[in-house]
Amino acid sequence: MSRLTVPKTYKLYIGGKFPRSESGRTYEVRAADGGFLANAAKASRKDARDAVVAARAALSGWSGATAYNRGQVLYRIAELLEGRRAQFIDEIVHVEGVSPAEAAAQVDAAIDRWVWYAGWADKYQQVTGNANPVSGPYFNLSVAEPTGVVAVIAPQQNSLIGLVGVVAPALVAGNTVVVVASEAAPLSAISLAEVLATSDVPGGVVNILTGSPAEMAPWLAGHADVNAIDLTGATELDWVDLEIAAAETLKRVLRPAGGVDAAAPALERITWLTETKTVWHTKALI
Repeated sequence: MSRLTVPKTYKLYIGGKFPRSESGRTYEVRAADGGFLANAAKASRKDARDAVVAARAALSGWSGATAYNRGQVLYRIAELLEGRRAQFIDEIVHVEGVSPAEAAAQVDAAIDRWVWYAGWADKYQQVTGNANPVSGPYFNLSVAEPTGVVAVIAPQQNSLIGLVGVVAPALVAGNTVVVVASEAAPLSAISLAEVLATSDVPGGVVNILTGSPAEMAPWLAGHADVNAIDLTGATELDWVDLEIAAAETLKRVLRPAGGVDAAAPALERITWLTETKTVWHTKALI
């Protein structure tokens, strides 16, 4: 007796939960050969605003955690991703049309990238901060602090490693994230959301939206409660309009060349999402 398969409908990931889009919209996710794979929620502007609210609410707790603890949390993500390696490989093979060996290489690189950034969590301050030489009876110290809520347009190709490459460095410094995943290949993003939900990442620290970057990016760029926007994956959008919208709220904008190479691991991706705070402290006179 034959049976009907039950197609999966992937939801959004906002505030540590998996809601449907408030608009009720979905779209079909197709394999590289055109076959149907699943349905994915198509996020709306309202969903984007809800994600920003969740990210803002989670900011104080995440930025207030110790650097060592944030490193432990990021390493835990790598552990869970390793445990679901086969699932991610299968999804990438079907959606991106690459060979199993190429998909495995992408998953392994994503795991290694989480570990790489986890190692920087309690070390980047020593590189970016410093004691400044001043003439006077006081200390002058510069310390890196998180920028705040970061909106990210993830690379549309290499869906897993590109996503990890833009999300992980934001988390290292204590920022919270609202990320718009690859529109054509969202399965890795939602599967990663399931990893995040079962790891030690507090709800709201990472919020993942699926759907059209062209629909959501302008609203995130102009949102007054977003402190920075990363346009790494916005290669087909009008960057000028997005930068103008971001400028109205004095938002920091990262405008790299685009693609997965622009999301390669680098200390600069961490420091770009920090603000330098300088503290003066009087010396004790003996």
